[in-house]
Amino acid sequence: MTYAITQTCCSDATCVSVCPVNCIHPTPQERAFGSTEMLYVDPKTCIDCGACADACPVDAIFPVDSLFGAQKEYAEINAAYFDDAEPEPVEDGPNFHTWSEPTFERSLPSDFAPIRVAVVGTGPAGMYAAEDLLLHTNAEVTLVDRLPVAGGLVRYGVAPDHPATKKVGDTFARFHTHPRVRMHLGLEVGRDITAEELSAHHDAVIYAVGASADRRLGIPGEGLAGSISATAFVSWYNAHPEVAPDAIDLSTERVVVVGNGNVALDVARILVSDPETLAGTDIADHALAALRASKVREVVLLGRRGPEDAAYTRPELLALKHLAGVQLVVDDHDPRIGAAIDAAGPKDKAAVLQGVTRARSNWSAEPPESGRRIVFRFHSTPVEVLGAGPVSAVRVTGAAGEVELPTGLLLRAIGYRGAPVAGLPFDEATGTVPHERGRVTGRPGTYVVGWIKRGPSGGIGANRTCAAETVGTLLADAVAGSLPAPTGASNAFRRLARRRNRRLVDARGLAAINRAEVARGRSDGRPRVKLATVRQLVSTARGNRWRVPR
Repeated sequence: MTYAITQTCCSDATCVSVCPVNCIHPTPQERAFGSTEMLYVDPKTCIDCGACADACPVDAIFPVDSLFGAQKEYAEINAAYFDDAEPEPVEDGPNFHTWSEPTFERSLPSDFAPIRVAVVGTGPAGMYAAEDLLLHTNAEVTLVDRLPVAGGLVRYGVAPDHPATKKVGDTFARFHTHPRVRMHLGLEVGRDITAEELSAHHDAVIYAVGASADRRLGIPGEGLAGSISATAFVSWYNAHPEVAPDAIDLSTERVVVVGNGNVALDVARILVSDPETLAGTDIADHALAALRASKVREVVLLGRRGPEDAAYTRPELLALKHLAGVQLVVDDHDPRIGAAIDAAGPKDKAAVLQGVTRARSNWSAEPPESGRRIVFRFHSTPVEVLGAGPVSAVRVTGAAGEVELPTGLLLRAIGYRGAPVAGLPFDEATGTVPHERGRVTGRPGTYVVGWIKRGPSGGIGANRTCAAETVGTLLADAVAGSLPAPTGASNAFRRLARRRNRRLVDARGLAAINRAEVARGRSDGRPRVKLATVRQLVSTARGNRWRVPR
């Protein structure tokens, strides 16, 4: 029996570091690492020790003979990755590796005096950086987040029907109460304190603020009511406190999603899933109620390129293909589409669409009278959003000319974009902060990690090696004595933060929020029911009971 990696793989390579026979690839030392959709177990080399499954932070690794239903396909996917690959050398002996765990050179604590490092952002990038500092140095870490709760994209970006992916948050949470960590949630740099004030109280500051803005289509009518970013939609169903419960109107029968990346698939899947299957997740209460009353029966995914070049990953498309009660349809309006699907090999993502219904859609008609479906329309570009008030249709161009797709809701899922960070340089072209191996250009002692560093690419696990590089650069600067000396003490920063914002949440308050959300979910058989406003979060953190009307 061998093991296989499945859909929820986060590619952070924890499994690689514990494998005694080097059977998981690509490793961080291999060129393909970071560019493949997931990691893979070589069934010819695996010795069935289970170390990878024990170490996986997102429960993505299982014995092949325990896979069932759609998961069985991952046994073939893992094996197929190695079909044309050269065999890796394997030697006898305990804990043999042909590579080392993905870390950068770490200096011993004696090489420099203890340092204070602020990490701005508590999502995966920030927490991987904090973890590296806490495990490999004697640094003191200040965690700062503009929201009164930690988690970033793990809390507000992962779809509620992907609970295994959210488990990586448990790995990060163990550092929230670390004795060398101080937490200031609800503190915004640029609003409550300046970047200069933060730097004055720390030897170094790492910004892990992500890419909070969305890319625009740049077409007429994009600003109409009912034209919404997928970022906002994802935040809405994840109970983000900055998105109102009534922000989304699901009274239309057809929704058009522009884009065909994983986020586009996420929103399409949520829109057509049986609400009762979502009732056991941590989806926002208001979103669950709206989906139960939803009139949506069809979601159209518009892709500028063909199925062979779609941005989504094969695991996410596979999950969509097996969605109960939902029909997948490929709009066969362009002969290139069918040709690409038919010609796809077993490793190509277009091959997943083999066997899916192909039909020329009649967009002047309403969606089917019964059932729910997702329609893939490749080689299509939106050129105008139509409507006298709210959105009524989207004009799309393709090989067959222009067509109008009637819809009352347009979701833009064409990517995230970084926003300027107060006090830091910013590259408008790339939406990132200029840096060299994580060191911000022209700002000694200031560093970046995650999407604000490299752009909105890579999943949760990609932040691990990204953080390792940044922390390595920071420690090299510490050893060289090039970090600016802070002028304020740790306690002085704590007092400053409290003066500027008296609603801050610390680690104890965060634990109170977690207990309250889990308790609210327990009665309904759900993992948690999230508090959805800043007021609720802060009130709960302070020990005040807050009951949200059901």
